[in-house]
Amino acid sequence: MSKYEKLIAKLLNRRSTITYLEIAYLLGKLGYKETQKGKTSGSRVAFINKREQHIIRLHKPHPGNELKDYVKKEIISELKDKNLI
Repeated sequence: MSKYEKLIAKLLNRRSTITYLEIAYLLGKLGYKETQKGKTSGSRVAFINKREQHIIRLHKPHPGNELKDYVKKEIISELKDKNLI
């Protein structure tokens, strides 16, 4: 099982936690590029997939590095809507 496949399984597992770096890697493999615009954007980031013409927006978690459950659910929903997972 590849790192990508393990991260997909981890994302879809309700009991697991996933870090921001893991989700950034996974979205990168799915064709998304991370962008952070402006001096005042703070922890807000967007992952843009030009091929799919799709944007996923989220806040970088802080002070920890693990995504909140609601953010994880939103990412799963967005990726399923685009048939990427």
